[in-house]
This record gives sequence, C-alpha cells and structure tokens, in this order.
Amino acid sequence: MEAPKPLIVQGDRSMFLEVANPLYEDARDDISRFSELEKSPEHIHTYRLSDLSLWNAAAAGLTSEEVINILFKYSRYDIPSNVITDIKDIMSRFGRLSLKKVNGDLVLFSQDDILIKEIQNNERIKRYILDSIDIHTIKVDINSRGFLKQDLIKIGWPALDLAGYEEGDYLEINLLKTTKSGTDFHLRKYQEDAVNVFYKGGGVEGGSGTIVLPCGAGKTVIGMGVMSKVKTNTLITCPNVIAVRQWIDEILDKTDITPDKIGEYSGEVKEIREITVTTYQILTYRSKKDEEFTHFNIFDKKNWGLIIYDEVHLLPAPVFQVTAHIQSKRRLGLTATLVREDGREKDVFSLIGPKKFDMPWKNLEQQGWIAEAICYEIRAHMPEKSRIVYATSDDRNKYRIAAENPFKYDIVKKIIEHHKNDRILIIGMYIEQLEKIAEFLKAPLITGKIPNKDRERIYSDFRKGNINILVVSKVANFAIDLPDANVAIQVSGTFGSRQEEAQRLGRILRPKKDGSSAKFYSIVTKDTRDQEYSSNRQIFLTEQGYKYVIVDDHNIDSILKTCD
Repeated sequence: MEAPKPLIVQGDRSMFLEVANPLYEDARDDISRFSELEKSPEHIHTYRLSDLSLWNAAAAGLTSEEVINILFKYSRYDIPSNVITDIKDIMSRFGRLSLKKVNGDLVLFSQDDILIKEIQNNERIKRYILDSIDIHTIKVDINSRGFLKQDLIKIGWPALDLAGYEEGDYLEINLLKTTKSGTDFHLRKYQEDAVNVFYKGGGVEGGSGTIVLPCGAGKTVIGMGVMSKVKTNTLITCPNVIAVRQWIDEILDKTDITPDKIGEYSGEVKEIREITVTTYQILTYRSKKDEEFTHFNIFDKKNWGLIIYDEVHLLPAPVFQVTAHIQSKRRLGLTATLVREDGREKDVFSLIGPKKFDMPWKNLEQQGWIAEAICYEIRAHMPEKSRIVYATSDDRNKYRIAAENPFKYDIVKKIIEHHKNDRILIIGMYIEQLEKIAEFLKAPLITGKIPNKDRERIYSDFRKGNINILVVSKVANFAIDLPDANVAIQVSGTFGSRQEEAQRLGRILRPKKDGSSAKFYSIVTKDTRDQEYSSNRQIFLTEQGYKYVIVDDHNIDSILKTCD
C-alpha cells in the first residue's frame, strides 16, 4: 500500500509536513523554495506561505503554477481554494509595478491603469509623486527611489527596479587561474551561476540582490566574481575587522589587484582606495546618540559602482537609511540566512534586493563543497540548588541561570576527552562561563576585549595546529576562517537566534582534508528556557536538512560512541 503524502496545506497558509514520511526530504527541499519554516519539533514541521517568501520565489524565477504544482505533488488532501488564489495573487504582485528611467526621470510604471490610480491616491506614496505622465506612468522623486520601494512593499506592491545603475569609476580587476599562494583557482559551477544570476549581462534586470549560501561555500569568491564582471570601484561592508582583513587577503590572493588599490577603513586604519573594505561598527559610530554618524561620508568619498554587504542579515538599521539613498549603485548582499532577528527582511528585499540565488546546504554537502555535519543536543539536568534559584527568578534571569548550568562543564570535559585528536571550538554567550571553561581546559579565550592583533595571532596558532582547543564568545560567530575546525561545542546562545545557529555551524563546515564529518554539539539545560530557545535555533538546521540527535546527559556515552 502506498504511503500517504506528507504535506497538509491549511486555509490560513500554514502547512504541516510529516517527518517520518518517505517523501519528507524531497518535499522539504521543494517547499523551502517558497515558504518559511516556523516550527520543527520531532514529528511534524510547520511551514508558512508568507508574502515575502512568495515574492522571493517570484524574484528567483519561480512561477505561481510551479508553486501550486509542488503543493499538489505532496499534499495529502485537497489544497484550500483560497490558498491557490492567494499564491497566484501574491506572486503576481511582484513586478506589476516597475521603476524605470525615462529621459533621465524616474518613473513608476504599470500596465494596470487602475493600479496606478490606486498608487496615486495612497497616502503613504503621494509624497514621492511629482507628476502624472499618462494612465500607466507616474513621475516620482529620483532621490527617493529606496524609500519609495520600502513603502510600496509595505502596502503589498513590491516593485521591480529596472531603473539601472551608475557605472562608477572603472577598475580593472580579473580573477587569477593560479592564486598568488600557488594553487589552481576557478569558480565552482554554483558560484559561477550565482555571479551570472546577479550580473544578468550587466543589464537593468541584474545588479541588485542577495545570494544565500552557507559558511564555507565561498561567498567571498562570489563577491570577487561579481567585482570582476562589474569592474568598478567597490565598497565592501563587513561585520568586524577580522572579516575586513580576510576579504583583503582573499582579493590580493585570487585577483590581479595590487595592494595599493585596496584599503582598510576601520577603527584602526582609515584608507580610501579603489576597493575599500569597512565594518558596520565604524559606519554606525557617532560620539553622541543625537549626533550624525561620523563615517557615513565614506559612501560619498569615491564614485563607487558596487557596494557589497557581507553578512547582510546583520546590516544595522542606520545603514538601511543610507542604503535607501544610494539605489543607483549596484548592491550585492551575501548571507547564510535571510532570517533577521529584528524582522526587517522586507527592507533587505526592497533596499539590497530580493534573493537571487541559493542552494540547499545538504546539496553542497553531497557534492563535497562543505563538510558533512552531524548535530547533537545534550540535555543536562540542573543541580537542585540551581533549580530553586531558577524557579524564583524572572524570565530573563531564568535563561542565564539555565545557560550557565554548572553540570555543563562535566559534559564539555567528556566531549573533549572523546575528541582529543580533533580541532575543537567551544562557543558561548556568557563571558564568566567561558572564562571558567578556558581556565580548566588551559585553552585560549577570545572575547570582544581581546585586541584584533592578538585574536589574529590566536587564530593563526589554531590554523597551524599549535593549539587544538579554542574558547570563543559571540565575536567568533562571524567571518573567522578556521578551516580545520571539525568539532563545535555550544554551551550558550543568544536566546533563540536562528542566524547565530547558522553562523556557529558554519564555523566547522569547511571540507576536511581527510573527508571526515563535522560534529556540532549543543548543550542545553533540560526543561528550562535554555531548552525552549534551543528549539527555535534548531529551526534553521531543520530548514537546511540537518537533524539533531537528542539525548539526556546520562546517555551521552551512547552518542559519543557513534562519533567514532
């Protein structure tokens, strides 16, 4: 007898996917292209067809007919008729309005004259309108291109931006076939596809958008591929100074750019060159809260033709503001996850650009481009004394008490003893907890207080094998290159942050020389807020096709045996 189909689609656009079904993995991979995962407990996962997920699918080339056919393929019951109607309506809204340049003017155009009339009478949009050209075309303020797109998406009409870009000052830059460090180099097929999808032959259909790929898949290489296509002065924005210097090292190693054409603009160095790499931190610096941002003028220092936003899901709110003013520049967002903890995914869509390319992590794993990863959650009991304090504390302190559960230290020791020949990262949120772990392991600790030159020295020692255990705080969530790390132990996290889970797993995903798998351990305190938040973080891993093996601390030996 044939197994029932795995998907149940409901009238409120929520969808339930049965994990034990033989079609689960195929269904998950297909529906994740146009829906958002909301919950992922053991047996039934909940997805939602949101406006933004459907618009991103439309921007990536998926049609409403393809979406509906996928739902029919996996749905156990009839799909509610209102859901089919919603999918067609929502996806048809993307591109019904388009921004174009006509004789130097910015115009908003639609074949639907009734829609144009509606837009003209919308209170939110009226302030951008300069003139009515004809029944299909409105002249709008060219300096408000970004703000207009933000407001259009808020009223449910995401505009297709075909207004084109300023070329910026020319810069000759080419990818090398042999890197300066002496290794053969070329773009992988998916990297080449991502570059071409973004560039679109240099036409107005390309030039802005977001590429979503896991850590270790070569997003920096894709950025360099785009730079070699556009050949223009480029500003690259990064989450921290370590990332800035990694970008500079990669560009110098893999392109024909000479050192005098690339500069660092950070708290330590202020260089403005043809390629300038800066940090979000320096961009959002101001001496007083009510003053102007001191370094925002970097966006006007040169005639940039391309701006790259590394880890775009971390883009600070003030940088959205300046990005709204520079819509005539080509804009590339790079990220491992479109999830933002502040809920501003629509601003990424409207100001940086929609998702143009992604590839499931498991596909890259199967092709050998990232390491196979196995994820474990170990649920630790709490000492009686801590349970009493926990029970009488407020919500915020409850999480910290649970996260700093002293029983976690013994579990860390046991995991490390088992992996004594591996390269281990211990990652956490609370400095006191990390200091204790670093002390009893006699391992170096990296926190935000450690100067960048000392961080780089410690990272270098880890890469060279001089040390094989490194304890790191949140500063190591992003943009550190430790290719030989193959075990990560997470002892505490930023509440339920899915983006953090993505980054932490990414620290150990670079392919291993011996082909071995990576191990990701998350230690949480049983029956507490710690466990609740962990469930939310797991949603990201489930989206990517990973499964957690969950055990109580009493049974830790059983999973360690499977790691051999």
